Amino acid sequence: MDNLFNKTDYNANKIQVLKGLEAVRKRPGMYIGSTGIRGLHHLVWEVVDNSIDEFLAGNGSQINVTIHENNEITVEDFGRGIPADIHAETGLPAVQVVLTTLHAGGKFDNNSYKVSGGLHGVGVSVVNALSEKLTITTHWQGNKYQQHFSRGVAVDKLKKIGKTDRTGTVIRFKPDADIFTVVEFKYENLAHRLQESAYLNKELTLTLADERGSEIKSDEFQYDGGIKAFVEYLNKDRTTINNEIVYFESQPDDYEIEIALQYNDGYNERIYSYANNINTIDGGYHLTGFKTALTRTINSFAKNNNQLPAKISSLSGKDVREGLTAVINVKLPDPQFEGQTKTKLGNSEIRSIVETEVYQYLSLYFDTNPEVAKGIIDKAVQAVRARKASKKARELTKRKSALSSNSLPGKLADCSSKKAENSELFIVEGDSAGGSAKQGRERKFQAILPLKGKILNVERARLDKILNNNEVASIITALGAGIGEDFDLKRLRYHKIIIMTDADVDGAHIATLILTLFYRYMPELIEHGHIYLAQPPLYKVSWRKQSQYLYSDQELFDYRRQNENSNFSLQRYKGLGEMNPEQLWQTTMDPANRVLQKVEIDDDFEADDIFTRLMGSNASLRKEFIFNNAELAKTIDV
Repeated sequence: MDNLFNKTDYNANKIQVLKGLEAVRKRPGMYIGSTGIRGLHHLVWEVVDNSIDEFLAGNGSQINVTIHENNEITVEDFGRGIPADIHAETGLPAVQVVLTTLHAGGKFDNNSYKVSGGLHGVGVSVVNALSEKLTITTHWQGNKYQQHFSRGVAVDKLKKIGKTDRTGTVIRFKPDADIFTVVEFKYENLAHRLQESAYLNKELTLTLADERGSEIKSDEFQYDGGIKAFVEYLNKDRTTINNEIVYFESQPDDYEIEIALQYNDGYNERIYSYANNINTIDGGYHLTGFKTALTRTINSFAKNNNQLPAKISSLSGKDVREGLTAVINVKLPDPQFEGQTKTKLGNSEIRSIVETEVYQYLSLYFDTNPEVAKGIIDKAVQAVRARKASKKARELTKRKSALSSNSLPGKLADCSSKKAENSELFIVEGDSAGGSAKQGRERKFQAILPLKGKILNVERARLDKILNNNEVASIITALGAGIGEDFDLKRLRYHKIIIMTDADVDGAHIATLILTLFYRYMPELIEHGHIYLAQPPLYKVSWRKQSQYLYSDQELFDYRRQNENSNFSLQRYKGLGEMNPEQLWQTTMDPANRVLQKVEIDDDFEADDIFTRLMGSNASLRKEFIFNNAELAKTIDV
């Protein structure tokens, strides 16, 4: 044992102490979640959330966001401005302390901010650390001050640049391309988030302007209806069960609770929860309290009014939430969020507060609106019957064990590797392409699952019908992780799932049907980056015994321009089945050469809206989408 200790050179000299904001630049994902598109936009939210905190403190009712031509961002508010006087402990201006020090801010004592979303105090300093350059202008106590930074370090001193009649803060920053994999902001992402914030704060106006391009694009968001208007927006393309949105707000002690809910004839529940304007996508105690109260209230009304059939003694939470769209908006002092990205609310006391308030209000509402309660109960009873019908089908899709292949679908050509992290599953359109893929694959780590035709559109079906579809059942069984509430990512047999369809309209439709299945019933697959789309070549050009594959019309255009004097031959691939196993391997399956498109969700609300429009039962929405986007179609196979 002594010899082991003597061999190591691990000592005090190996301990690194990161100064200032170096830790943020060293591990940015710990502070903003990722260095991809989500992390990039998270920088904006950190600044905007601080401005919203000023509004919640009663200062300023407008926030302006501008995207500049070089993908710099400006966030302007009309709050009190960040103080410019000297901070006693550091000897530096308070502005500089806030921008260069983690856990420095005015939100920790509940005096400056009674309600705050940016409680961790790291937001704007993290933005500063991860920006190539940042300029702050603060209008404070009649004077205008400005200071410049680069990658978290001050490049000059805070300067007083004049007198002013206004108050507020203007922050302009440019994300560091050395940190982020993408530095181009998406207008739609910013617009949807600002729109969301406007719904949550009915007296707040948020504007967005985009200076990129020949004309300035802009929007203004302000909604007098608040979260009631939010639910109306979320259900705008759905057939509702209760036409009137159920809405109430209350203020028990130092807490504010606002709830809006409405049922539609769909099968998915959509509950969006917020705490101090932060979207708690992983829920928390406020969401738990709401769910408990909803289930309790509906069961109580159903039993007291003999609304349940003889064979159904009670309704489960899942049953009463089928087709529910709800927004939960709470504001509380000293919120405890889990993680810097604040995705889950951990204040345990909020559970009983929300549960009590929701139960009291809904009990009274259902008593005075029994027809609404009856419609909800009838839908829940149908959900119970469908759940019982799906139980047998669900059991058939479960694998006997993580390593056994006894229950796998017969048409699956599995790989020899049992390590999920090294394994790939190609979901292939048609038996012909499936045969080529099976012959051309690398058997050690690539599995092939051919599909026969188009799978069921899960957007228009309950789970019992979905599980009885052979093609869907094959996908679920092959993946091994279950479906819906039984889904368990730890049981996933392949960490890379590649949808490989023909490069035509039918192929795109099949891919969309499969994506709808994943999005609605296995969203964790997309959230954790397991889903990809294969990109097969569109053309093969040959000249002088040399061949080259082209993957787009643009590549063909460039090839023709570069080889305009060549008498080359051109082959257009109409389907994967036209390629022999060797060609399919070389172009689409070989990790060294293939091109894969990773499926990611940048905007949850937009994604939900698109799937509803394109895959839902309302055909007029699809027609409207086609008419509005027809000019975007590059090629259409006839």
